[in-house]
Amino acid sequence: MNKVPMTVVGADQLRKELDYLKFEKRPLIAEAIGTARELGDLKENAEYHAAREEQGLSEARIRDIEGKLSNVQIIDVTKMDNTGRVIFGTTVTILNLDTEVEVTYRIVGEDEANIKNNLLSVSSPIARGLVGKSVNDEVTINTPGGMTEYEITSVKYI
Repeated sequence: MNKVPMTVVGADQLRKELDYLKFEKRPLIAEAIGTARELGDLKENAEYHAAREEQGLSEARIRDIEGKLSNVQIIDVTKMDNTGRVIFGTTVTILNLDTEVEVTYRIVGEDEANIKNNLLSVSSPIARGLVGKSVNDEVTINTPGGMTEYEITSVKYI
C-alpha cells in the first residue's frame, strides 16, 4: 500500500480520534443497541436501527484510521534544515500578484486539511503548484477561479 504522508500533529489527532471511537463511542453505541433491543420487536424499532447504523459508521471510521496509521509516514519539518524550498509540512506565505493579498498556508496531509485554519492539502492545486518551489519564485497556478500568479514570500519549517 502507499504511504500516507502526515505531520506529527495530524498523526496525533488521528490517534486521539481512534481512542475516542474505540474507548468512548463504541461502548456508548453498544449500550444504545442494548437499550433499544429491550424495547421489543426489532423489525420496527427505529432506535435499534439508528444505533446499528451509527455502529456501522463508527466501525468503518475505526478501520479507516487504523489503515492510515498503519501506513503513515510522519514528516517532521522542524528537524530539517530550512532550505527555503516548499515541501510537505512547511508553512508558506504567498502573495497574489493580481490582488496584492498575502496568505499563509501550511501544507499537510489530506486528513489534516482545513482551509479555514489555512491547512492546505498536499494534493490541492495550490499546494501542488508550490511544492518544489523556493522563496521569491513566481508561480502560476490553475485555481478554481482561473490562472493566478503568486510569489512565494516566505517558507518556514515550523
